[in-house]
Amino acid sequence: MNGAEVLDVGREAIWLTIQLCAPVLIVGLVVGVGIGLLQALTQIQEATLVYAPKIIAIFVSLLIFLPLMGALMGTFMRNIAARIAGM
Repeated sequence: MNGAEVLDVGREAIWLTIQLCAPVLIVGLVVGVGIGLLQALTQIQEATLVYAPKIIAIFVSLLIFLPLMGALMGTFMRNIAARIAGM
């Protein structure tokens, strides 16, 4: 492998990491902002109120997006295996 191919694999790996993390992080962000807004509107200043809904939402989003994540990782591994076989 030359330097360009190594950089290409690295770029694909970083893009895959972003694709895998984005759905769960976005769900966590939306739930956190929603709970923060609810706390600001109702003046409930409980610091631990955010954790339970956020954990449940992230767990549900992981269950929903797990097939997508598996397909993305499988495709990436097939591409890496094809590159190795092509050497």
